[in-house]
Amino acid sequence: MSTLSGTTTPARRSLRRAAAVGAGTLLGLTGAFATAGPASAVTQASAESQFSAAGISWTSSGGCTTRSNSTCTSFDGIRQATIDGAKTLKSASGCGLTITGGTEVGHAGGTYSHYNGYKLDFSRTSCLTSWVTGTYTYIGTRSDGAAQYQSGAGNVYADEGNHWDVTFYNCGGC
Repeated sequence: MSTLSGTTTPARRSLRRAAAVGAGTLLGLTGAFATAGPASAVTQASAESQFSAAGISWTSSGGCTTRSNSTCTSFDGIRQATIDGAKTLKSASGCGLTITGGTEVGHAGGTYSHYNGYKLDFSRTSCLTSWVTGTYTYIGTRSDGAAQYQSGAGNVYADEGNHWDVTFYNCGGC
């Protein structure tokens, strides 16, 4: 898919999505974002290094990174595509980003969950809120009432009041 790198146009996003679905279909997977191969899990240290280099900060109410502690903010087991998606979001939006939730326990479960490395929580700022609501497509409310927006790449942003809960199915067009 290297021929699709660079500036993302609607046509390129459609081709990427079709390729992802096609790869998933070949493996017998279902869902619009099924992809080939296992998710590449990243260590805490590697994720921290990549976020720091991209100018993305993080905070933890417990001041810790232990994955098994719900008051920590952990990146242990996060997917590389999730890290890349956060970096794409920062670059595209121009907003300062602060991660408040990662792969630690205490979030809802499921295939595309925090624990499985697909989700990050970001502090709700006026810049990020303006970017998401002004750039992405409103797709309705989640069962818990959170308004949801979908990027052109298919990633979903849920407004949970005091933070944005983001599901990174892919790197967001990196």
